[in-house]
Amino acid sequence: MSTEKTPQQQDYESRVYDEMLDGFDEELEMEIDDDRMNALIADVVNSEVEGGGLSRSFYFKELFRLQGELVKLQDWVVHKKLKVVVLFEGRDAAGKGGVIKRITQRLNPRVCRIAALPAPSERERSQWYFQRYVSHLPAGGEIVLFDRSWYNRAGVEKVMGFCTDDEYEEFFRTVPEFEKMLIRSGIILIKYWFSITDDEQNLRFTMRIHDPLKQWKLSPMDMESRRRWEQYTTAKETMLERTHIPEAPWWIVEAVDKKRARLNCIHHLLSQIPYAEVEREPVVLPDRVHNPDYLRHPVPKEMIVPAIY
Repeated sequence: MSTEKTPQQQDYESRVYDEMLDGFDEELEMEIDDDRMNALIADVVNSEVEGGGLSRSFYFKELFRLQGELVKLQDWVVHKKLKVVVLFEGRDAAGKGGVIKRITQRLNPRVCRIAALPAPSERERSQWYFQRYVSHLPAGGEIVLFDRSWYNRAGVEKVMGFCTDDEYEEFFRTVPEFEKMLIRSGIILIKYWFSITDDEQNLRFTMRIHDPLKQWKLSPMDMESRRRWEQYTTAKETMLERTHIPEAPWWIVEAVDKKRARLNCIHHLLSQIPYAEVEREPVVLPDRVHNPDYLRHPVPKEMIVPAIY
């Protein structure tokens, strides 16, 4: 009996390995500062990747460079009291969350926040469709990233039958005017669609099924979306055709390669908002006041978290 692996098996195992590395890299991104990360990259990560992928060394260095620019953009938004809205749309498992995480990773959550709305309540279903989204729009000096947006109506609601044909058509009549109104009010609106292939979504779903740390990402709705791939494709094509307007065009992110998608999206986002570095006053740490009468009281042992590690 032959134990030689087929090309499909080899490709799958390679992708599983890449997914593991991506999870490991994410922990490094979150926990290690730039200087230590650069030293670690030089010591332990590979400089070349087979199959045309990005080297991890290049990926990390470019990601940190772009995140540094995002900090400058954040300061500029606050300085100029800009109002920025970025929509992230795409199929389930297309990588929207990963990009959003990298954008917000080093930013001030009071300036840049995520709006990820749950399914509408009974009361919200009776409201004007856009009403619950309006309450999440930014004030001056804020950036809001919508992890799915009002375009739910053109996608999941249409495909799953959560809206009527009349509501669907009314959405397409209204949304161009709604977005033009936002732009006239001074909001900078940027719309991204993350595109992956049928095979890639199937692979990502399969890996999530077998990863206990990621199974929570798979909802019954995700499973149904897999079955209705072609219906979602039709809905996406209609949506892009009818809502790609000069004032608020769609931008397509090729997202099969996660790392490239993250870098490309962040780089493009930075290019959409002219900004400059804001000069800051030098920060001087004040001298600590010492009170000779101050006595620090000991903390009771029963209040201390056990030192397990």
